[in-house]
Amino acid sequence: MNLFFELEIVYIVIGIFFLAVTAFVTTRDFMPKVAFKRGMIGVFTLFAIMISLHYLVTTKRMAGVKQIFNEGGTIICENKMHRTISRSILVSKKLGWRLEGDHFASDNVARVFHTSRCVDYAPIAPELAKEAAEHQQ
Repeated sequence: MNLFFELEIVYIVIGIFFLAVTAFVTTRDFMPKVAFKRGMIGVFTLFAIMISLHYLVTTKRMAGVKQIFNEGGTIICENKMHRTISRSILVSKKLGWRLEGDHFASDNVARVFHTSRCVDYAPIAPELAKEAAEHQQ
């Protein structure tokens, strides 16, 4: 349950804000009497489905990233701390990274990266070089 709140608290707060706006708008004099009930049920249902789907997709991706890392593969994580052109960082056991719960840590980097902000790393350059060599033949 802690992981759910860690990943989804922002979206829950946004949903509560939209529920408050819906409650305010649907209780105005110009709105039909059933608008409050229908609006609240509709907005709540929409946000509940969206947050649940986001959680399921995110946890599935996290499990995949952990598996790839544990098998010795390379993954890529976003790094919002450094405002440079390339804001991503490569993570693998070969580069000195370790998995601590849901976070990747390294003695060479000051911060940790959450597995929810990482994806499988598939370099494009080798494939492009292979395709160029095939076209030349």
